[in-house]
Amino acid sequence: MAEPIDVYCDQFQVNTGAFGCTVNFSVSSATPPAPGTIPQAERLATVRMSLEHLKLMTFILRRQVVEHERQTGVTIEIPVEVLNQLRVGHEDWEAFWRR
Repeated sequence: MAEPIDVYCDQFQVNTGAFGCTVNFSVSSATPPAPGTIPQAERLATVRMSLEHLKLMTFILRRQVVEHERQTGVTIEIPVEVLNQLRVGHEDWEAFWRR
């Protein structure tokens, strides 16, 4: 079995199909893109899993973030601009986190 990898990522992409899911983790380029060009990223890892695993993992990650915020008394804020870029509606965001 391959050695586990330890990486930092600042981007991810999720693809789902009838039988499973693929999550690609990437990191942005260290240099800014030239004006008018698409920012480049390096794919660091690909993780494949069942849709059931994805759904359970999503639940556990959410629960972990909520507990962290409760214990520290700090709410992790996401800028509205980021939500807009990802086409996540404010109502959907609030409903997911139940604020």
